[in-house]
Amino acid sequence: KSLDVAVDLSGVNVLEPITFAFLLIGSMIPYWFAALTMKSVGKAAGEMVQEVKRQFSLTDSKGKTILSGSTEIKPDYDRCITISTKSSLKEMIAPGALVIGSPLVAGTFFGVEAVFGLLTGSLVSSVQLAISMSNSGGAWDNCKKYIKGCFSEDPELCYVKNPKTEVEKAAAGKAREAHDAAVQGDTVGDPFKDTSGPALNIVMKLQAIVSLVFAAYFSACAGGKGFLAGYLFN
Repeated sequence: KSLDVAVDLSGVNVLEPITFAFLLIGSMIPYWFAALTMKSVGKAAGEMVQEVKRQFSLTDSKGKTILSGSTEIKPDYDRCITISTKSSLKEMIAPGALVIGSPLVAGTFFGVEAVFGLLTGSLVSSVQLAISMSNSGGAWDNCKKYIKGCFSEDPELCYVKNPKTEVEKAAAGKAREAHDAAVQGDTVGDPFKDTSGPALNIVMKLQAIVSLVFAAYFSACAGGKGFLAGYLFN
């Protein structure tokens, strides 16, 4: 039997209390997921920076560091790769559990109507958020390149590391402030366009696939009403 026949449903009515409630919950899931992935990127980047600083601070028998031309100390690339690999696996546990577990919890305890609402809210919210993150992240990233590349005619938006002309010297302070602000914006823009934005595509597909695979199970939970909702409302 198809899912709608098994639970005596001919369509989705978002005005149903359960469906509408989970419509709102589903619309918040992409933001929760994006926050988790953004936080993970920042945490992994921080660990990488600390490791690089540690390696740069090491001195050899002559008092030289890697940056000052030490021939005894070699960069430990394997340690940096290990930090990146471990973080990529460990930090995706929570976001993955959120995406896979949310339709399972909704269908098991609140029924198929809750899953309808969850998927609808998550889908609409994910599309909007993914487009927003990809575009705004790209803008932040290109803003830094725009200032460093001196594409603007305004000297205050042209960052020159070693200003030579009088115009460059006069605008150096403002240009550096603009460059520093763009660099800070890029720390948000990169995970926006490279991590959270593209990953929302997986959120949409994975939630839908999990719901489809467990559709028969959901319809069997208290006749499709869910164990908790069926107990409360029957």
